[in-house]
Amino acid sequence: MSAARQGVVDARRIVVKVGSSSLTTAEGGLDADRVDALVDVLAKARSGGEKEIVLVSSGAIAAGLSPLGLRRRPKDLARQQAAASVGQGLLVARYTASFARYGVRVGQVLLTTDDTSRRAHYRNAYRTLDQLLAMGALPVVNENDTVATDEIRFGDNDRLAALVAHLVRADLLVLLSDVDGLYDGDPSLPGTTRVEEVRGPADIAHVTIGSAGRAGVGTGGMVTKVEAARIAAAAGIPVVLTSASQAADALSGGATGTHFHATGRRSADRLLWLQHASTPQGHLVLDDGAVRAVTERGSSLLPAGIASVGGDFAAGDPVELRDTSGRAVARGLVNYDAKELPQLLGRSTRELARELGPAYEREVVHRDDLVLLQG
Repeated sequence: MSAARQGVVDARRIVVKVGSSSLTTAEGGLDADRVDALVDVLAKARSGGEKEIVLVSSGAIAAGLSPLGLRRRPKDLARQQAAASVGQGLLVARYTASFARYGVRVGQVLLTTDDTSRRAHYRNAYRTLDQLLAMGALPVVNENDTVATDEIRFGDNDRLAALVAHLVRADLLVLLSDVDGLYDGDPSLPGTTRVEEVRGPADIAHVTIGSAGRAGVGTGGMVTKVEAARIAAAAGIPVVLTSASQAADALSGGATGTHFHATGRRSADRLLWLQHASTPQGHLVLDDGAVRAVTERGSSLLPAGIASVGGDFAAGDPVELRDTSGRAVARGLVNYDAKELPQLLGRSTRELARELGPAYEREVVHRDDLVLLQG
């Protein structure tokens, strides 16, 4: 067994993501046999008490299609939310009953990006998941589709899984779908081969990645899975991408699927969420000096360095920081409402505190709430 696959075997805290197409029929509705098969694998993997598993499960919207008389996944958000409202209960009830066969208790955790990009919410999400694991429960995580708007959605559970893996400080992320790995072309065509290991972007630069799933009930495809693997690997978390039918082999270190090696250093901070899970609600244009201060010296952003403001945002919202050419250089959580900032631009915090009060002697974006974007 390779060292990389041995690392899979040794992983103690594992996030497993399963897609809608692996749990449901194309027409909608849960496939109880498929759910039970997955649960059999996960229950066995954690049966010795040495491994903790967090399951990120798609399938709520797909499960709600048939009960609501919908023949296919709706395109409008309102009907998606209605389907999720019906399907989420069915999905968790199915998992609860299936895991009960092994005496495993299930805990449901529903997240939106707003829950994960704000500091206090991020800490709460971590504490909840960590406590569930400490108490021997198996968390089942999904996006809170019933309340999420287009502006605050993860968009797909592959990215959510990568971010959850970072949040819970997982040792491994396993992405399960209806394809047994990443191929160098259309896997349905002869002559294509599976990419067994990815050590960096250069290893898959030649690969044409498809964007559509087979079953037509999910939102992702291979594009979102590779992006999720990239996010997790950059955060120091190795990834195995394979099919749900190969889950047992994947968790036991078998030579299945595609193994993405960790490419970055493990980080305990939450800035990965800010970079990958937040949608900017506006932007701030910085002068050249402020750009250098933020990007080169790791400084907070002060009012004196802001040239202009765009968008309609509130204090605590994510905003994009741009240079004078319009290039995004960073993203951060802003400490002021959009309507407050124009009167502050170009002025020092000392001057503002003297004129407007001590509450204005603060950063527009604190360096702890700021992440640089690779340009």
